Amino acid sequence: MLEKIKETAEYILSKTGAKPEFGIVLGSGLGGLVKEIEVEHALEYTSIPNFPVSTVKGHGGKLIFGKLGGKNVIALQGRFHYYEGYSMQEVTFPIRVMIALGVKRLILSNASGGMNPAYQIGDVVIINDHINLLPSNPLIGRNYDELGPRFPDMSVPYDPAMIKLAKSIADKAGVRSHIGVYAAVSGPCFETPAEYRYIRTIGADLVGMSTVPEVIVGRHANIPCFAISIVTDLGGFEEAQSVSHEEVLKVATAAESKMTSIIKELLHSL
Repeated sequence: MLEKIKETAEYILSKTGAKPEFGIVLGSGLGGLVKEIEVEHALEYTSIPNFPVSTVKGHGGKLIFGKLGGKNVIALQGRFHYYEGYSMQEVTFPIRVMIALGVKRLILSNASGGMNPAYQIGDVVIINDHINLLPSNPLIGRNYDELGPRFPDMSVPYDPAMIKLAKSIADKAGVRSHIGVYAAVSGPCFETPAEYRYIRTIGADLVGMSTVPEVIVGRHANIPCFAISIVTDLGGFEEAQSVSHEEVLKVATAAESKMTSIIKELLHSL
């Protein structure tokens, strides 16, 4: 793994010369944040050695370098998921590469199902904790001390200072927002009504199929992490509601500007 990370980072550096401070991961239907980036370089995933390729509609396939909010950023326009058939190590490989390139903070976004009765479709939720219901963990297997400790502390998975700042930004902008707990499941099925109720019962406000592996790897490397979600559907209530990926993308795209404004101002303020 170390050799692959080094090879990929060296290739990217040779093509861009970039020195990013912030790593950004864009979720389903949320790739439009790239329009706000002053793009300096863009690399197709297919051109990058050892890189996986996103296979999901709504996820682009480019690594973007440039400036956002006055900061040097690297953005994954399209992430990778366990349900695509990738191992957890492959899902999180781009995060390892970002860190090797010098990223000091991670900012992640996703589209999720809301189970908290206070949530509405289109709401923004700033994630302050998570529950890992995925069947594996990206740190299973040999540990490389160069990357992080064998047993990393997860008592503060999401950075409190960034959470507080982002909530303040959302409130000042009049964006309807919450702070909540995210549960990660494997997918690709959307949850049954009973699964929604179960996940809500164990303490989650949101459920999705990403983010947690990336945060685990970020914290393994002692990188502060921030994650923000768009509620694209609701579940776990008395009346079951159907959901489709097309609907998720539609809602995420419509609400994207709210998330984008928060992330842009967050970067500007840090």
